Amino acid sequence: MINTTPTSRSLFSSLDDLLNQQHPLYTLSHKINWRVFEDVFTPLYCSDNGRPGKPIRLMCGLLILKHLRNISDESVVEQWTENAYFQYFCGMLEFTPSFPCNASELVHFRKRIGEKGIELILAESIRVNDDKSNDEHHGTVFIDSTVQEKNITYPTDAKLHKKIVGKILKIVKEEKLPIRQSYTFVLKRIYRDQRFRNHPKNRKKSIRADKRLRTIAGRLVRELERNLGVNRHYDGLLSIFKKILLQRRNSVHKIYSIHEPDVQCISKGKEHKKYEFGNKVSIIRSATGVILGAGSFRNEYDGHTIQKSLEQVRRLTGKSVKRLTGDRGYRGKKAIDGTQILIPDTPKDTYYQRKKKHKLFCKRAGIEPTIGHLKSDYRLGRNFYKGLVGDAINVMLAAAAYNFKRAMRVLWLLVKKISETLFDENVSLEYTF
Repeated sequence: MINTTPTSRSLFSSLDDLLNQQHPLYTLSHKINWRVFEDVFTPLYCSDNGRPGKPIRLMCGLLILKHLRNISDESVVEQWTENAYFQYFCGMLEFTPSFPCNASELVHFRKRIGEKGIELILAESIRVNDDKSNDEHHGTVFIDSTVQEKNITYPTDAKLHKKIVGKILKIVKEEKLPIRQSYTFVLKRIYRDQRFRNHPKNRKKSIRADKRLRTIAGRLVRELERNLGVNRHYDGLLSIFKKILLQRRNSVHKIYSIHEPDVQCISKGKEHKKYEFGNKVSIIRSATGVILGAGSFRNEYDGHTIQKSLEQVRRLTGKSVKRLTGDRGYRGKKAIDGTQILIPDTPKDTYYQRKKKHKLFCKRAGIEPTIGHLKSDYRLGRNFYKGLVGDAINVMLAAAAYNFKRAMRVLWLLVKKISETLFDENVSLEYTF
């Protein structure tokens, strides 16, 4: 059961009367079709059991504002109490100084609507930017891939072994299990020996400390497994511990994080960052600057992500792409499902055709700053959401925020142009009289 968005107006003054109606957030709130979210998400709530949920427009608005302003769940809830435009955007008619919800309720709402619900928000952001007069909106689009880094530290085997020891000691304390030795003083000496491993004189000492730490971690894992007995609550965690202890430097399918075991090590050939730990994402952008698709993958070859990316664009927009332009990382196929794939290759065309393709590939480079803005301004640079679902949700919300920001700029320029036109007309009338 959910609370509906309030429709009764205040007897004295409402936000509608107090706010600047030319503000981008004000105009965007009227541009978005909130009824679509309510119709789709209402069946996800139980109508006759439990406490009434928060209004769907409120929760969707908070998700959009979070990525639009590049802030956390806690910050968006706190700023909502201070910002009247935030409250009007979320459907409130009166200013409310109290918190709209607990920050953890945003986590539950994201889990409730899932990937399909986030796709609906992305589809609405595309619809808001859709220009009916532009026939080339889906004619030629551009594609590129990047890495969405997960919220983990730079992984090393010694660091993972240290975390294993800490987690096991915590489980032993919580479950009140017996332990033969806690290695408190031994571990303190090992951590001290590992500290200055880059100094030539301490190299051998740090290697011995790493081996000793791995031995202690394995011993604690085996002892914990014996003491747990029939308790299967920690089976998944113990299997991760065992894989980490068995893996070596050149092992395949390594685990780089205990709390995020699906993280991939991806090398994109960057000068300043040789390895990135997260997952690969694919971005499709139209010639007009709208992000039409944002998909999450593991570490596939770029060319293998094209088909799923095109299918997502077809789901979101209901239209097929005629030409897809990418870089040389997408070599291998010339067409997929009727979509022509263009990449820079050896020129075999006429001079006019080469010039036309060169101009198209120069325009494709515009997707690079788009990805830069997604990372720096809309929370794609560091993914704090958990699991594989969190990977997909974060990239789609970042793309939706980018599209909504673009719509806000377009609406602001339109309002500014109308205001200047009206001002010029008034001035001309004054001079006439």
